[in-house]
Amino acid sequence: MKNLWTRREVARLLGIAAVPSLLPVVAHAAAPGDDGFSSSFLWGSATASYQVEGAVHEGGRGPSIWDTFSHTPGKIANGDTGDVADDFYHRYRDDVQLMKRLGLQAFRFSVAWSRIFPSGSGQPLAQGLDFYKRLVTELKTNGIEPFCTLYHWDLPQALQDKGGWENPDTAHRLAEYEGYVAGELSRLGVKHFFTINEMRTFVELGYGNGTHAPGLKLTRKALAQVRHNVLLAHGLSVQAIRAKGSQGVQAGLCENVTVPVPVTLRSEDIQAAAIAIREENAGYLTAVFEGKYTERYLRELGDDAPHFTPDEMRAIGSPLDAVGLNIYTPTYVRSTAGGYEALPMPANFPRMASDWLKVGPECMYWGPKLVQEAWKPRAIYITENGCSAADQMTAQGEILDTDRIMYLRNCLGQMRKALNEGAGVKGYFVWSLLDNYEWADGYGKRFGVVYVDYQTQKRTPKLSAKFYSSVIASRGSGL
Repeated sequence: MKNLWTRREVARLLGIAAVPSLLPVVAHAAAPGDDGFSSSFLWGSATASYQVEGAVHEGGRGPSIWDTFSHTPGKIANGDTGDVADDFYHRYRDDVQLMKRLGLQAFRFSVAWSRIFPSGSGQPLAQGLDFYKRLVTELKTNGIEPFCTLYHWDLPQALQDKGGWENPDTAHRLAEYEGYVAGELSRLGVKHFFTINEMRTFVELGYGNGTHAPGLKLTRKALAQVRHNVLLAHGLSVQAIRAKGSQGVQAGLCENVTVPVPVTLRSEDIQAAAIAIREENAGYLTAVFEGKYTERYLRELGDDAPHFTPDEMRAIGSPLDAVGLNIYTPTYVRSTAGGYEALPMPANFPRMASDWLKVGPECMYWGPKLVQEAWKPRAIYITENGCSAADQMTAQGEILDTDRIMYLRNCLGQMRKALNEGAGVKGYFVWSLLDNYEWADGYGKRFGVVYVDYQTQKRTPKLSAKFYSSVIASRGSGL
């Protein structure tokens, strides 16, 4: 029999508080036969340096491409910048206590490259690294496992001035930086490192359509070469992390994998999804796992295919200890004579506050399942999942984001289904801990389970934070 009393008590304590306080919760052991997650499963949240830190001129930090881009008129909604963001640089201790009260067991943060190497290379800046050492120490003191992402889009502007990701040398500079930081932070007990967050996003939006930094619109051939340069940077960085990190260090990457969902459960549509997971991710995750580009990918690019060497592909295919999947929305596919077809989304398809965020929680089942079956990774983490919502504070000071709870509850249930069917999912990181700077959307889109008043920097846990606390406390029992 399921432990219904415990779940009801958690709901009573956490779901109807009169004031927006984040009550401490006590985890219980799942009873025999309970449908919760295992005790080793990690529950966490995620942030990124430029989105939360602020303090862009402190500690010797050099400018990044996002500093430049956000200060370029017309590029960001409302002219917003990350100059202050959530002021996490100064408020991280309080935010770690917030994480602890929420019950988080892990926290994924990113390091700002230009805090360590203001010009992208040269002599490391001790003052910049000290901030991350203090953060790691604070996390571990409070029983929260640090997961470090070493590159989350904020390329030092000095390297962009030398060609950025169009310049193959940038791949080697990233590896040098990542090896150094992994060496330093692993000595403080950081075990988990991700080389790059979402190659696809910053390449396609930053160099393809120009909506993200550095705002370029390259030719198809030049864009394909940038993809390759970034893949090489990842592979070289995996090698550098292992070479410089302490014994037992884990190296992986986070990618916003395109998740093909079979539009029916007919065997031919399921097979179409199995084909699509490789081909829809051919320029990124497939190349990493297989150490080669698919024939279809190269054939479709034709003369625009990137130049590469066998040694480069071997580096790109360096074995991973873990893969982080950032999953938000599905791509529906069906079987065709050519293998598969990706279907367009109808205009009235349900979505969250962001136009792109279509509501299809089954992607959290098919994503881990298809990745597991295609590549058999050593470990899978859901390193991002969450949604924007039209959060409004009530007169009583609450944020009743039941829409976000709906989204999370359904996604978590689908993830558990994948895990129960053999997908090696080891942890989940909700995006995001805090409302923050959402790139080209500025501060107009809120993804946090904690509300941030950007004028006062006051943090207010939303109803979704209390929901997430209850999930962690009950280990997902009853989702």
